Amino acid sequence: MYNVSMSPHVRAQSTTKSIMRDVVIALLPILAFGVYQFGLSALKVIAISVVSCVVFELLFELISKKPITVFDYSAVVTGLILAINLPATVPWWMPILGSAFAIIAVKMLFGGLGQNFMNPALAARCFLLISFTSRMNDFSIDGVSGATPLAMLKAGESVDLLTLFLGFHGGCIGEVSALAILVGGIYLIIKKVISVRIPLTYILSTVVFVFLINLVAGNEITAQYIVGQVLSGGLLVGAFFMATDYATSPITAKGQIVYGVILGLMTALFRTLGSAAEGVSYAIIIGNLLVPIIEKITIPKPLGSERLKSAKGESK
Repeated sequence: MYNVSMSPHVRAQSTTKSIMRDVVIALLPILAFGVYQFGLSALKVIAISVVSCVVFELLFELISKKPITVFDYSAVVTGLILAINLPATVPWWMPILGSAFAIIAVKMLFGGLGQNFMNPALAARCFLLISFTSRMNDFSIDGVSGATPLAMLKAGESVDLLTLFLGFHGGCIGEVSALAILVGGIYLIIKKVISVRIPLTYILSTVVFVFLINLVAGNEITAQYIVGQVLSGGLLVGAFFMATDYATSPITAKGQIVYGVILGLMTALFRTLGSAAEGVSYAIIIGNLLVPIIEKITIPKPLGSERLKSAKGESK
């Protein structure tokens, strides 16, 4: 059986499995530093998240008699993304609960890979954050709790930018080291797994809107505050690894830029005007829901459509 189609015939060597494998490779520096910074408790959270996501997807497909897809690494990626968005201090059952929500409620019930309307791992993080706020905000290291750099910035305190860049501070497992995140993000760009449009637009828009909101409010704005907003929290890891999710981000070039600007605006609003210091997860989830509208207004018009329309008008 031959599938005959119009030229040009484009053949790409990329597959879902190869793309997901590249994402796993890009996440390795982030995961390694997270384990180094937070110890075996972080490794436990990562392992439980990945195993749970794979098991829940496999069980769902066996029970519903659907094709087995766990070997394409997409469930592994979901587990890793969920893990890097969790504190190392969470109890063992929280990654399992989050994995069930991500895989079953957000991914599989909507048709599986590519059919979900929001990022499964981020949806699970928001679910856990709303349900277990205190546990999700416990960023203690070696039993000693302290404010995260983002919370310190919101309170008007100063932060050490080198510490932020390297990652020797509290936070979620995968958001502390800006250096590790940039290494992974650059790898994805070099491998052409993601485009630079969404991450760059998202980060720059966040900086611009944070500056403008503070300017209007009459707050003091320093270079340390602006750079700290970029290096701390989940902005970098969200920009490179979550906002660029294929199924939940626009496919058009203009749409990706609009999407990035919306994410930047939402993140800036949450961080500066919200009660919590962070807002990346909620910003991306809201952006995911707006993607169909963004694509509708940014889809390119077919070549010659305007001329054809005007020709029909003249014939009438």
